[in-house]
Parts: sequence; C-alpha cells; structure tokens
Amino acid sequence: MSLQLQQRQSTGEWCEPPRSSAERPERDTRQPANSSAAKRRRRTLPPLLRRSLMGAAGLVIFVLFWKFAQASGWASPGTIPDPFQIPAALLAEWHSHRLLPAIQSSVVHYAWGLSTGTFLGLLFGASCALSPHTRELTGWLVGILRPIPPLAWVVFAIAWFHISHAGAAFVIAIGVFWVNYFAAYSAVSGVDPKYYELAEAFQQHGLLKRFFGVTLPAATPGIFAGIRTGVGQAWMTLIAAELLGVPGMGQEMNSAAGVGAYDAVVVYMLVISVIYIISDLAFLQLERRDSNARPSASEAKFAPRLLPYFLARVNPKTL
Repeated sequence: MSLQLQQRQSTGEWCEPPRSSAERPERDTRQPANSSAAKRRRRTLPPLLRRSLMGAAGLVIFVLFWKFAQASGWASPGTIPDPFQIPAALLAEWHSHRLLPAIQSSVVHYAWGLSTGTFLGLLFGASCALSPHTRELTGWLVGILRPIPPLAWVVFAIAWFHISHAGAAFVIAIGVFWVNYFAAYSAVSGVDPKYYELAEAFQQHGLLKRFFGVTLPAATPGIFAGIRTGVGQAWMTLIAAELLGVPGMGQEMNSAAGVGAYDAVVVYMLVISVIYIISDLAFLQLERRDSNARPSASEAKFAPRLLPYFLARVNPKTL
C-alpha cells in the first residue's frame, strides 16, 4: 500500500487512502423531499374536474338519501315523491300546458318587483349616505319599517291592487328594497374621503361629477353584492306572494299540493332553482366585466399615495 502511495505522490496524483468498512459513509438512499409532493401533484385531478366530481357525488348522495326517506315510510304516505319519477312529472306538467304560462307569469312579477325595489333601494340608500339631513329625517322611519317582513304587506297588496301582477310586484319590491338600501348605504358610506380630496384637487366640484366620478366607482363592489343578494331574495318573496292566489309558479305549487301531486311541487321547485342559477350566472358575468374595467386593488391602494403630489401640483403652498 505504501509503494502505491509513493508512486501516486511521485506522479502528482493523489487519492485518499482506503477506509475500513466502519469508516465508510453510508449511502443516502432517501429521495428528495419534493419528489413525493411532485408525485402527489401528478396524481391530483385538475381543480375544476375535482370540484365537478365532488359536486356530482354530493348530488348522488342526496338523491339516494331522498329515495331512502321515500321508501322507508317515515313520513305520511305520498308526501315524499319518488325522485326517479320527477322527470316523468316534468313532462306531464309540460304537456299539460301549465308549466310555461306559470313561468312567464312569475317572470313578469319578478322583473317588475326586482327592478323597482332595486332602483328605489339604491336611490334612498345612497341619498341617506351622502346627505346627513336625509339620514336624520328617515332614521326613525327606517328603524320602524325595516323589521316588518315583506309578507306582512300581502294583505295591503290584495286590498290595494287586488290579486294581480302589481300586487305581487309590490310585495317583491319591498323585500328587495331593504337589501339594496343597506348595501348602497354601507358601500357609499365606506368610500375613502381621500378620493373626494383628490377629486377636489382636480377641480371636480360638482355634486354629479363627484358622484359619478368618485362615489359610484368606489362603491360599485358593495352595490353589486347587494343587487346579487336581492336577486335571490326576490325569488323567495315571489313564491310566498303567489301562494296566496296570484297566478304563477307559486299558485301552481299550491294547487298541486292540494291534490297530493307532490312530484309536481318538486318540479316547480327545481324550475325556480334553474332560473335562479341562470340569472345568478348572468349577473356574475356582468360583475366580472365591471371588475375588469375598474382599477385593480393595488392601483386603488396606490391612489391615496399620489394625493399629496396632486395637491402640490394644484396648490404649491401645500408643500
């Protein structure tokens, strides 16, 4: 061994002397920590597909539980319809020419009540937020009328408008009004005062200029949240108003329940759900289009930092 070592030293080649088995380092057979995570990522389904599968699984579990409840007989016979007979009931309602006229009538109530309640709620909510005198004048009135549920006005709707589209729209408008009133009031009240100072620096003194240039863009997310909540609130109020005899899907549900056709009741419930999903998706598209047109969150946070600079540009004495 020493001869080989002398030869390597003479030639300029150096190597470490051999070690015994006890001195040799053990080979690290462990895999990198990120390899298992990479494998899990490869085995994980795409988020959209995973959510779709989970949602479908939850729906199947619900239908199986529904079928079990119907077959077990824990409720009165005939009060729980067979879930697998719902498609046949849907076709029966369609061929009887009751489904489409009921949908059209309900949509008329819904559109008039939703638009009226939304417009008035946003108008009065923004007015109370911008004007202290209006807020003080209507403060007690709001406190008295707000706790009254919309269905309590059904009696007056029948007395004033009789059983008509206007009566149902009146009840729906009251339910939607309060949702949008408080949404607009909170959104407009929460606008950062620095934005108004920035508008004053750019000579935006007019009330309408400040409202459409500062208040409305800053309060739009909160206003949209209230409108979206009102879209669902209108459907709940609509069906309750139509149960009292106003033509529409609520009346058809009441008539079907009177003769024990609970499968038809479920059909109208599912139709209401589908219409609401469609309207909600359409509103989401509108909200996304508006959010793309508005400044991003980082730009909105950066805007107040520019305020001293703009003030200095307008009035150098502020430096």
